[in-house]
Amino acid sequence: MDIIKDILTFLANNVFGQVPILIGLITLAGLLLQRKRFEDVLAGALRATIGVVILFIGVEIFTGGLTSFQTVLASAMGTDPPKAEHTLTDFFQEQGGTIALVITVAFLVHVLIVRLFPAAHYLYLTGHLMFWVSTVTVASLVLLAPDADQLTLVLCGAGFVAAYWTLQPIWMRPLMRRVMPDDRFGFAHTSSLAALATGVLARPLGDREQHDTEKLKLPRQLSFFKDVNVSTALVISVIMLLGIAFADDGVVNKLAAEMDDKLSPWVWGLMVGLRFAGGIAILLYGVRMFLGEIVPAFKGFSDRVIPGTRPALDAPTIFPVAPTAVMVGFVSSTVVFLACLGIFAAAGWFTLAPPMIMLFFVGGAAAVFGNAVAGWRGALLGGVLSGLILAIGQAVTWGLYEKTAPELATLADPDWYAIAWLMKATDPVIGGAGVWAVPVVALGATVAALLVLGRKEKARIEAEEPAAEEPAAERA
Repeated sequence: MDIIKDILTFLANNVFGQVPILIGLITLAGLLLQRKRFEDVLAGALRATIGVVILFIGVEIFTGGLTSFQTVLASAMGTDPPKAEHTLTDFFQEQGGTIALVITVAFLVHVLIVRLFPAAHYLYLTGHLMFWVSTVTVASLVLLAPDADQLTLVLCGAGFVAAYWTLQPIWMRPLMRRVMPDDRFGFAHTSSLAALATGVLARPLGDREQHDTEKLKLPRQLSFFKDVNVSTALVISVIMLLGIAFADDGVVNKLAAEMDDKLSPWVWGLMVGLRFAGGIAILLYGVRMFLGEIVPAFKGFSDRVIPGTRPALDAPTIFPVAPTAVMVGFVSSTVVFLACLGIFAAAGWFTLAPPMIMLFFVGGAAAVFGNAVAGWRGALLGGVLSGLILAIGQAVTWGLYEKTAPELATLADPDWYAIAWLMKATDPVIGGAGVWAVPVVALGATVAALLVLGRKEKARIEAEEPAAEEPAAERA
């Protein structure tokens, strides 16, 4: 038993937990299944791996800026993050092994479901969110059943997580088809509920063809804003410099000294904005590079291993479709969140911690989907909704995880909040002894949904066949 546990933990830490390795191995296997030449297999796998590495280098560069951005804004508004007796680090020390096992077992169950049910369509491949969804699930199960042993937590957590990984790209599919009409890959990100709400609520707001963010007509003097790198650098630098103007000098000087102790705080703020823009440019380049390899390579799985399956990938994969919408979403979500921060603090309700990384990815993703439905109005709505969800979700969820890992509330995406409160809602119904109901209900609902979708797709295909045969008969 210990050997199996060690193997599963090794896979979780060294394969599923390392996105470049995971994507590289999948690309390698896909190309081998297509019987490509050795040099093509090697080059394709390495390009996909390097593309993901470049993506993460870009993320690392601009998230470093976001962290500084967050610190400066919090200082400017005179707020401090909420305090708690328990920490995420403590939780990882207690349940880190359980989380690793949940990831591995859940992925195996997910692959099995996708293989058995053609309507599943997508294989979830966003490695870092595989980790975080498993972490949120284990933290929620610990609250439901504090005395549960590790095996119970692993099996119950894996069943629920596998159901989520299977269904999440499916409920995003109709919206994703608006962004990616060719359906080359799915959307696998825990911002999905904010994006889904945006897609539904944006419908009455207009038409993409008339209001597309990427086709906005600007005065000649402002035409430089059409370059996403230029507009990003300008917007972030201006916000950063405004934050520095109101922030505590000691906080700003300390952050500036970390880059260069001879640097002026104002120049440091400008450099943060420029590095942010550079990080996004690197990220988008990495996305294009690894998509150019993983999508065609995945055809090997689609043809030979899991027929009809496509990869479901991280949020940045849709950012190149509408980069202007991404910035609209990020800026509007940040403004709304900061407004909530001020209101909540003034009311004495809760002190929010600005989650700049989540505001960027969640706000940006929701804005891309909003733009696909209603143009810039939908993009703006996506940012506003994201800011509200992240602010309210953080405030109401911090106390829920106070005894396990409260930082999960400040690091969260919208789907994390949904998982937390869905689990909480089951507590009065199932009680601690009935924690096994969680995976049973989740997997049962998944299978039922896939059977219904499968029947609908079969009926649609059968209805289309006579229409396709009719012209041929007329020609004969």
